[in-house]
Amino acid sequence: MRALVVGAGGMLGQDVMRLLGDDAVGLTRSELDITDARAVRDAVAEARPGVVLNCAAYTNVDGAESEPEEALRVNGEAAGIVAAAAPAVLYVSSDYVFDGTKTEPYVESDPVNPESSYGRSKLAGERATAGANPRHFIVRSSWLFGAGGKNFVDTMLRIGRERDEARVVADQVGCPTYTGHLARALIEIAAGEDYGIHHAAAAGQCSWFELASAAFERAGVDCRLEPITTEEYPVPAKRPAYSVLGTERAPLLPPWQEGLDAYLAEREVHA
Repeated sequence: MRALVVGAGGMLGQDVMRLLGDDAVGLTRSELDITDARAVRDAVAEARPGVVLNCAAYTNVDGAESEPEEALRVNGEAAGIVAAAAPAVLYVSSDYVFDGTKTEPYVESDPVNPESSYGRSKLAGERATAGANPRHFIVRSSWLFGAGGKNFVDTMLRIGRERDEARVVADQVGCPTYTGHLARALIEIAAGEDYGIHHAAAAGQCSWFELASAAFERAGVDCRLEPITTEEYPVPAKRPAYSVLGTERAPLLPPWQEGLDAYLAEREVHA
């Protein structure tokens, strides 16, 4: 499968490129402005891929509240530009397209209702992708962490080594997903013809507090964690209280604990 990966310099894009190797052309944000339709068409024409994996994104969830137009431009409008130029396209979306009011895992057919600017921009990207190209894969994932960029686990490990105690939100529940595992799932999906919406997140569920606790235990970090509520840690963007992703298709990813172990091992190698 010859692929073009846009957003190849990001946390997820780096893992996708590592797995695809010589079968892919990767373009970073500095190499391709995905909001420039002509530049995107030229890049696709030069690469001649069978599929384009759109891993490019505006990922600052809180920043999107003060920059909604920019988030929509990158996550929404540009997604349509990429999809229109591609022979087939995979768009990476988010659990934040849901409002978090459900009490059991969200599946692909559940109604969407984003409550943040970031979530609305990702939903706009889903719709722009689907509207521009019938040969589309929309893949929703959750709580990404990986060695190629800043993430919650990395931040908590740094805080844990700098402080004696830390406070972490315990009433938001999701599926922490290792980008190394997600990248493999994206490649598997993109290699097929099962077009439409897919959920690809780590098996199982936990809170941010439980994720931090597991990371500290595995990494041998001696820091006392205090569970707090969302109200005790106010941020600009509203997060879903429950955004666990299930699937109506065959599950593709291992449990989040395996992803955490793989990530910590990868960090040790690069330390």
